[in-house]
Amino acid sequence: MKIKSLFGLAVTLITALNAQAQLPGKVGQTGQVLLPNGWKLSPVGTSLPLGDLPLNIQLSPSGKMLAVTNNGQSTQSIQLIDPVNEKLIDEKVIGKLWYGLTFSRDEKHLYASGGHDNWIIDFDIRNKKLIPADTIKLAPAAYPKNKVCATGIAVNKANTLLYTVTKEDNSLYIVDLVTRQVKSTIKLKAEAYSCLLSPDEKTLYISVWNGGEVACYNTATGAITSIPVGSHPNELLLNKKGTRLFVANANDNSVSIINTANNKITEVVSTSLFPTHLTGSTTNGLALSSDEKTLYIANADNNCLAVFDVSKQGSSQSRGFIPVGWYPTNVKTLGNKILVSNGKGFTSMANPRGPMPIKKADNSGVHMGATNTKEQYIGGLFKGTLSFINAPTPTQLKVFTKQVYANTPFTDRKEKMAPGIAGNPIPRSRADKSPIKHVFYIIKENRTYDQVLGDITKGNGDTSLCLFGYKVTPNLHAMANEFVLADNFYVDAEVSADGHNWSTAAYATDYIEKTWPTSYGGRGGDYGSEGVRTAVDPRDGYIWDYCKRAGVTYRSYGEFAAYGKTTIKALHGHLCVKMPGFNLNITDRFRENVWEHDFDSLLNINQVPQLNIVRMGNDHTSGQRKGAVSVIGAVADNDQGVGMLLEHLSHSPIWKESVVFILEDDAQNGSDHIDAHRSPIYVVGPYVKRNTVAHGMYSTSGALRTMELILGLPPMSQYDAAAMPMYDCFTATPDFKPFDLKPALVDVNRRNIAVNKSSKLSDTFNLANEDKVPDLLLNEVIWKAIKGENSVMPAPRRSAFVVLEQKKDDDDD
Repeated sequence: MKIKSLFGLAVTLITALNAQAQLPGKVGQTGQVLLPNGWKLSPVGTSLPLGDLPLNIQLSPSGKMLAVTNNGQSTQSIQLIDPVNEKLIDEKVIGKLWYGLTFSRDEKHLYASGGHDNWIIDFDIRNKKLIPADTIKLAPAAYPKNKVCATGIAVNKANTLLYTVTKEDNSLYIVDLVTRQVKSTIKLKAEAYSCLLSPDEKTLYISVWNGGEVACYNTATGAITSIPVGSHPNELLLNKKGTRLFVANANDNSVSIINTANNKITEVVSTSLFPTHLTGSTTNGLALSSDEKTLYIANADNNCLAVFDVSKQGSSQSRGFIPVGWYPTNVKTLGNKILVSNGKGFTSMANPRGPMPIKKADNSGVHMGATNTKEQYIGGLFKGTLSFINAPTPTQLKVFTKQVYANTPFTDRKEKMAPGIAGNPIPRSRADKSPIKHVFYIIKENRTYDQVLGDITKGNGDTSLCLFGYKVTPNLHAMANEFVLADNFYVDAEVSADGHNWSTAAYATDYIEKTWPTSYGGRGGDYGSEGVRTAVDPRDGYIWDYCKRAGVTYRSYGEFAAYGKTTIKALHGHLCVKMPGFNLNITDRFRENVWEHDFDSLLNINQVPQLNIVRMGNDHTSGQRKGAVSVIGAVADNDQGVGMLLEHLSHSPIWKESVVFILEDDAQNGSDHIDAHRSPIYVVGPYVKRNTVAHGMYSTSGALRTMELILGLPPMSQYDAAAMPMYDCFTATPDFKPFDLKPALVDVNRRNIAVNKSSKLSDTFNLANEDKVPDLLLNEVIWKAIKGENSVMPAPRRSAFVVLEQKKDDDDD
């Protein structure tokens, strides 16, 4: 088997900005848009606006219509587009949708997945208009207790049989389109993504998303065989004759090319920009040119298309890259045009009153139409776009390729040698040693920078948005003032579902990126993260897996665990058994007491781990729920818990070789005048600078990269490998002065007693798990608890980030 890759085309002109030069504002002279995660965009071609998180686009057989399914958190819809004239011709808002989408051969029907309603929606197409004609129920007795959720859909040429696969009960359903009844159901190995009929209709190919294989269903005999492929196979593509099957492997940055005559893989093409094993390209879309000589591959997390010459079977050759929008999810070709759905559009953006759906059924039972324009939500801000790109000439492709490399902060050199400063206590590579031996990593829940530190005048804050200033969080303010105030730090996540993955793996898989909006939109599906589903887990594991492989000692205090129980194998035997997980009825002061007792026991036997991950999430709050700890009390309790831990650690014998990182797993839609991703981070320790403001742009992945370099761990993904480590926060001259706890200035035990609209709303919140509450509503309740019941919470802001100057790659230092 041959492996082909594109990194031979890597150009030397790779613009990596120094963190100090990355500031929010309008797009600069380069024309690039700098995203909050440090990656940049410069999409080519023309475009049309789409809806919230388009996951699939399908051309009709004649090419005269293009269907789009928008599957985000806010309004979900089906759009019908004229791809020739590049205009929207119809749109229907639907209550529940997901990825599955296909036209009938005669173009009179469009079939779409109804998501967790467990049905397929059959649209009649009349005069290029969508008419919701019928719903085909897959498992009516299962809903709502047991979920099904159709994903990929295929229909035979005669329009008599429909095949659909599912991601909840992991099955293939075969539907008789004449009787509208399910003929049979066949179990699959794991969650499925797509399915595709061979031209002779003898074989149905199924990408088993969480199974690492393509299942081959014999339509005549019902037998199933399998072809092992890469991690997280999703999109499938057949050439016209059906002799070659292309499989996108999201977690392997690759495409498997299969000879369907013998079901053998003839070659694997690597889609990443450099020779790396690291996840982070997230290959998830495929299209062939009309002459079938060129393969276009969507790299969701590299924000580009990879281009291959596949004219010689078994000898594919890389041709370059095309820059597209943010998180491309699908690609198609029509004549000389390349069509790309960009799942998150072209930029981070402002957040004016984005709509959330109101479920209202029409006569067909399909949820239609109505929206509530008073609501807004971070998960619904990413409005997708459809790019139309003329197939580039070889000369144009060289220019496009340079653009893609200029947009990409990751390089293979950074994977081995991080940019840095000579003599800094943060090493540049695994071969170097740090004077810091113990990392304490505290993960909190859901705050923006302005909400907590907006009152610190030396930082870039907005006092009008500050809810939990010095009086509520004296210890957090002391850390920011006495050590480093980092006022340009951004979380990589939108919500806790992807936030805990980003905070412990520097990556969120295609599964979690594509499914959490459905769950958070109240359309079904589980939380998924923190060991709930293996499909969420990164291919190579979390930071504790890397510790285990490297011989670095580690321990979790409530992260991905509760009371010593976890589904994560690498955490078995590495847990504090008395530490609770997420539970807002337990104070963070209690958590600190549990940690302190465990820490002292380990200290007495000289067994304190090198990495200690502590969960302290009461800054989430319970809103104004009557009888619960008040909003102010909950955040102040969190402040005390963190302060107590820092005081105890700083008075211990290992303080002289310790560092503490404290961050939020996500910013959760709170108000911030720069961007809704901006969040506080606190870095504390003897080797951390004192009384310093760091304006450099940092991220969750950059914080993890800093920890990895201290501990001698390799990067876990392209994101932490690319991210700027927090060198600017450290000094080679240690100051061993301990931190002293600042007493609470408010009542940490105060309970909610008022009965008002917000308290009644809070009573309806599901606070048993992270983010079961719509975070906009929770943040609005929190705002009113502090600013007054009749006050209006300002809209969270989302900004583009620009390149103000270009500098040589720091790797050359």
